[in-house]
Amino acid sequence: MTRVFSGIKPTGHLTLGNYLGAMRRWATVDQYRADALFCIVDLHALTVDHDPARVRRLSRQAATLLLASGLDPARCTVFVQSHVDEHTRLSYLLECVATDGEMRRMIQYKEKAAREQRRGGSVRLSLLTYPVLMAADILAYGTDEVPVGNDQTQHVELARDIAVRFNQRYGHTFVVPRATSPGVAARVMNLQDPASKMGKSDDTGPGIVYLLDEPDVVRKKVMRAVTDSGSEVVYDRESRPGLANLLEILAACTGGDPEALAGTYVGYGALKRDTADAVIEVLRPLRERHQELCADPGYLEGVLREGAERARGMARPTVDAAHRAIGLLPASVEEAVPLNAAR
Repeated sequence: MTRVFSGIKPTGHLTLGNYLGAMRRWATVDQYRADALFCIVDLHALTVDHDPARVRRLSRQAATLLLASGLDPARCTVFVQSHVDEHTRLSYLLECVATDGEMRRMIQYKEKAAREQRRGGSVRLSLLTYPVLMAADILAYGTDEVPVGNDQTQHVELARDIAVRFNQRYGHTFVVPRATSPGVAARVMNLQDPASKMGKSDDTGPGIVYLLDEPDVVRKKVMRAVTDSGSEVVYDRESRPGLANLLEILAACTGGDPEALAGTYVGYGALKRDTADAVIEVLRPLRERHQELCADPGYLEGVLREGAERARGMARPTVDAAHRAIGLLPASVEEAVPLNAAR
């Protein structure tokens, strides 16, 4: 069975972009067709300045929203990254295979480092090396597919390169993964800045629809969305990005086609009203289920505990094999291989 791994970083409140671009597909498709693991990648949240209490709070909230979106712990594995030591055990080994040049070419590192420097802050070493930790997240589980947005494709390519290099140098150890991406609305854009994605770490709240926004808040944000010059409703991502964003969101919520939908509108007002209605209806069951889960915190704790145990059992054989392959002594007699064994 195909194995799928993906994660959510608890650096902000989850958004409509997270749901339409990833979470909904995980719940409706991936957990049924594959041996799927979904992880709260809390270690990645430590690569920039952060409030420890907020990271814990957002980690719990993200896990709750994953379950509220429809993930079924009986069908898939939901867990927190830091609860499974194999991620960090493998990450250092992969740092010994990756190169400094590869790290510094990562587009997200360049962008985030520049932003930190503009703020007068220092850049943490973990920000440079976190793509290797992401590679460890993926490779530890023998992952075949990694559903990601366009901004993360480069990191999956790095994981592929590291896996191939490790296998060539030390013997076949890792499955070489591939990135997969959903179609429409794979990258929902900010309603106030359609050139930027709707990111959960962004501070520009008016352009971001959060999953836990009240319906009237959602409506207000959509109705105030930036549109483009001209009155004709057409789907053109290059010249009419604001309009295209609304059409893509509506299409993703209703199962339609952005270009076909454009032909049914003669003005922006009706399009915005329909888009707001569609978003509110899509988020309604998620918000209701989230409230139910918050009323039973013990259930979430049990899911995460069992998920971590299951994930640990999946990852440990591969990580132990990587330790042996790269030349480290096994930690127990049971893991040992004969000293004269050829590699």
